[in-house]
Amino acid sequence: MKKKVIIVTDGDEVAKKAIEIAVKEIGGRCISSSSGNPTLLTGEEIAQLIKKSKGEPVVVMVDDRGEAGQGNGEQVTEYLSKHREIEIIGALAVASNSPYVDGVHPEISILNNGQIVEEGAVDKNGVKIDSPLLYGDTVENLEKLGIKHIVGIGDIGKMGGKDDISKGVPITVKALKEILIRNNLHI
Repeated sequence: MKKKVIIVTDGDEVAKKAIEIAVKEIGGRCISSSSGNPTLLTGEEIAQLIKKSKGEPVVVMVDDRGEAGQGNGEQVTEYLSKHREIEIIGALAVASNSPYVDGVHPEISILNNGQIVEEGAVDKNGVKIDSPLLYGDTVENLEKLGIKHIVGIGDIGKMGGKDDISKGVPITVKALKEILIRNNLHI
């Protein structure tokens, strides 16, 4: 059986704390050492941690720190997507102000008020934008790798305080739950 994995395209310190809280809420496992801005571990190192992890889904953070082109975060995503013992069941595509990126078409986006948008994307603040593309620094290869259930979301743990850690990161929790629902996994 392949390990079920969710990719989160953010890994700064706030995102790490937010993801740890959200993963406890959904009952999964978080590879906290995958955080970093940028991601410091290799795909092989993260795959080993995923395989040792007890429980699912396993949530992994990948971050390029705004690097143009294929940075370490995207290399990790590609490695994991091709690993024979891992199944990526979805991704939280985190919006950022990164220039010169191609973007990604999210299946849905979650606004900073918790509303689900079936078509379109959000910006870093979790506000709907007039574009079908979400722009972020580590999202460009998600579609190319065939990852399904891409959920667009603003800056995790932030979004003008609406996804604050003190509030239990409700937007991030909702986004992760949407990936589980779309995979027919019950929490």
